[in-house]
Amino acid sequence: MELRDGYKKTEIGVIPEDWDCSNWSDVFGGFTSGATPYRAIKSYYNGNIRWITSGELNYSVIYDTIEHISEEARVKTNLKIHPVGTFLMAITGLEAEGTRGSCAVVGNPSTTNQSCMAIYGTEQVLVDYLFYYYCMHGNELALKYCQGTKQQSYTAKIAKLLPIIYPKSIKEQQAIATALSDIDGLISSLAKLIDKKKNIKQGAMQELLTGRKRLDGFSGEWEVRTLGDLFGFNGGHSASREQLSLEGYCYLHYGDIHGSNKTFIDVDKEYMEIPKLDISLRKISKVKLLQDGDVVFVDASEDDEGTSKHIVVQNPNNIPFISGLHTIVSKSKNEYLDKKFKQYCFQSSEIKSQFKFYAVGTKVSGISRSTIAKINLRFPASKEEQAAIANILSDMDKEIETLGQKLNKYKEIKQGMMQELLSGRIRLFGEVV
Repeated sequence: MELRDGYKKTEIGVIPEDWDCSNWSDVFGGFTSGATPYRAIKSYYNGNIRWITSGELNYSVIYDTIEHISEEARVKTNLKIHPVGTFLMAITGLEAEGTRGSCAVVGNPSTTNQSCMAIYGTEQVLVDYLFYYYCMHGNELALKYCQGTKQQSYTAKIAKLLPIIYPKSIKEQQAIATALSDIDGLISSLAKLIDKKKNIKQGAMQELLTGRKRLDGFSGEWEVRTLGDLFGFNGGHSASREQLSLEGYCYLHYGDIHGSNKTFIDVDKEYMEIPKLDISLRKISKVKLLQDGDVVFVDASEDDEGTSKHIVVQNPNNIPFISGLHTIVSKSKNEYLDKKFKQYCFQSSEIKSQFKFYAVGTKVSGISRSTIAKINLRFPASKEEQAAIANILSDMDKEIETLGQKLNKYKEIKQGMMQELLSGRIRLFGEVV
């Protein structure tokens, strides 16, 4: 590739001529890791000295820690207290995708365990700049430089050989870090707002779905019926992953229910994203097909809270759709429940506690069709009140979804800024290229 004037090639990529590429040992200090005080001595963990583990390195500034140790533990374990502004990176278990590249900055004086390496900035490269550089390149650096057979790890010797590209001007480094910190601030503020909105919705559900708070214009007693009174139950379709295809019946795997925060699926809108099942060699009975308003529960979970996980099907055009093993398909026997109300009525704490009560098992909690049928559901007798409740909660969902889309846009903007600013393609000082 022909280089443009004013650029040079490095192992990290093409950078401006007035930038540099160095090994970490040339521009940073530290390269020390911590230790874990002896767990059998409980008093070691009753102090007020912050102790950071690699699991807490979540690409942020760490102001407090999950565990704290005593001064005696620090002395006996020969732990160093790292000052504010120390860069920390995970150095063990880096074969795991969630751990590779994970890092943080010390926000209050802290010690660390043996899985964190502490790096100090110098007059040549700021820690603030290093933080964003490593957020950008940490994953690829770990894949390229880490060593080990059973467990991929860094050593101080390896870390000192890592490359970094950077502007020689400290002011430019700080300007880059400040710009990225500003967008981080926007992301953090929006994420907190979304959490607040979710908590408000959760509180509204507990009030509205239990009848503790009634909407204006509605009165009268609520009904209490078992799910067995309201639904008929049958199992999912037995199929293997090998039968998945680009064409065929839409297929709802129980793992898709567990892994989603959504409580409904719109088949028309999400058709292209839904896996398909090639069942050309087998005929599916109509009772197995998922129709508009059906509720699909999971019959097993690694925790008893998860047995209440479910999906309400929106399928007005009757697109061929089936669910797989470990699912319980619930089809309405009557017209007691408004279709939209079904999307919310199983989310109250009253219902979840009943699912938890009936779940059985140790490592895996399971629930059967016969036990689901015993669960009681309280609901307004008036479908108009049901619809009014559903509309309020739906409006909250739409607001949260809109904020989530905005959050994703900010994250995309940040990613683009990192690619441009940390490579020198856009300059905050001097010529914009």
